[in-house]
Amino acid sequence: MSTNFTFSIKRIGFDEHYQPANNTRITTNFANLARGESRQQNLRNALCMINSRFNALAPWDNPNLNRYAVELEIISVDLAAEGQSHSFPTIEVLKTSILDHQTGQRLAGIVGNNFSSYVRDYDFSILLPEHNKNQPQFSIPANFGDLHGKLFQLFVNSAAYQQNFDKPPVICLSVSDNKIYQRTSNQHPVLGVEYQPNEPSLTELYFKKMGLQVRYFMPQGSAAPLAFYFVGDLLNDYSNLELISTIATMESFQKIYRPEIYNAHQSAGASYQPNLKNQAHNLTNIVYDREERSRLAVEQGKFAEEHFIKPHRAALEQWSSRALHA
Repeated sequence: MSTNFTFSIKRIGFDEHYQPANNTRITTNFANLARGESRQQNLRNALCMINSRFNALAPWDNPNLNRYAVELEIISVDLAAEGQSHSFPTIEVLKTSILDHQTGQRLAGIVGNNFSSYVRDYDFSILLPEHNKNQPQFSIPANFGDLHGKLFQLFVNSAAYQQNFDKPPVICLSVSDNKIYQRTSNQHPVLGVEYQPNEPSLTELYFKKMGLQVRYFMPQGSAAPLAFYFVGDLLNDYSNLELISTIATMESFQKIYRPEIYNAHQSAGASYQPNLKNQAHNLTNIVYDREERSRLAVEQGKFAEEHFIKPHRAALEQWSSRALHA
């Protein structure tokens, strides 16, 4: 296998008519909402939540709180090695755009937001449990996340990325339920109050290998902080509306996926530990199958192992080692 990789990008609109492709990795996230009898109502409700949250966070020159609409595209990234005719699905992210009904303009949003990856599924759902199966104490395998991190950085620096996107990605995830977050005195007009964790999470360490740093902010009106993974200067590299598009999109999805945290009755205080067993929360009117999401992460981790990791292990390890020391 050659380790000269090229990336190709496919886009599909995520709207009330969205139908997942058979090979989409996003099955563990958005496609879950787009199946079954409630599919169209699910999608409508999710998009309505996103638009309402966006307008609430952008009230200036927006007296009726209906000036803006967020448009979403699923960005699917395939990787192919030089000389091979077939490609492997690697990453799926979301891209936001902002429609200004007042001016008729369509404004750029942020690429990233949600993050899905077959290789990450392999690392967390196959490799990590296998490594710890007979261990008396939890530990992390040697070089855990190295390959995934280098593949991600290769993509962000690739011609395909540069031709399609103007700014580096921002990925927005949930806080970890086994960390404690302390509120700081730092406050941003859009991102809100900054929090700091008592120690790095495994996700933080994994994303660091992808070249991403993290900061935690709780926007006004939110119940809990969000984790923002980024390159560069999060607070100054993106406009207020760009940041709002990410907050509105990912907080809405977190309210669906993790209502115990993000739709809790009580907002995070000065010291906050997320609780996935919290009963004092509201459910959204959106049908979502959490068990399927967990099961598919394992299935798709096995797919990555069978079709990408095992067949090309030696070449990938050699490439990853060279990339780390380049």
